[in-house]
Amino acid sequence: MSFESEVVILLPVLRRYAVALTGDAAWADDLVQDTVERALCRWGRWRSHSNVRAWLLTILRHIYIDQLRKRHEIATKSVETDWLSAGATEGKVDGLFLRDVQRALYQLPIDQREVLLLVGLEQLSYQEASSVLQIPLGTVMSRLFRAREHMHFLMHADDCRHQQGRVLRVVRRPR
Repeated sequence: MSFESEVVILLPVLRRYAVALTGDAAWADDLVQDTVERALCRWGRWRSHSNVRAWLLTILRHIYIDQLRKRHEIATKSVETDWLSAGATEGKVDGLFLRDVQRALYQLPIDQREVLLLVGLEQLSYQEASSVLQIPLGTVMSRLFRAREHMHFLMHADDCRHQQGRVLRVVRRPR
């Protein structure tokens, strides 16, 4: 299989990761286009025995970080993001749950979100995620643990607040 064919096969993976990173379909499409362009221009740097998927995800991540620096903002804080105002599809409760998951995901710090997306969504091994993010394996595991804990807290924060309202009071009997 040619290098170009492998890149074409991986386009849906790149787009899914880009949308998950940015929360914006148009920006994600631009990221994927820039990633493919850069990969095709630099395919000579790719080693035939290495993982094309991990290499492309690394390129996409670098372009994303560069664009964040240029914008001087964090992509997830945009008020215009579609998922903030999205409602559930008629007759589907799952839409509300997915919206809540997405909101919680975009509240994570970027370093935790990246690891969670690579391991959870893209199903990369810890070693592959370590390679894509260019961080030690232990850091991947630590960030993933913190991301999962943070997501759990964010997903259940309303439950905790609701239960706090139901504090039992000690009532003393008159003597």
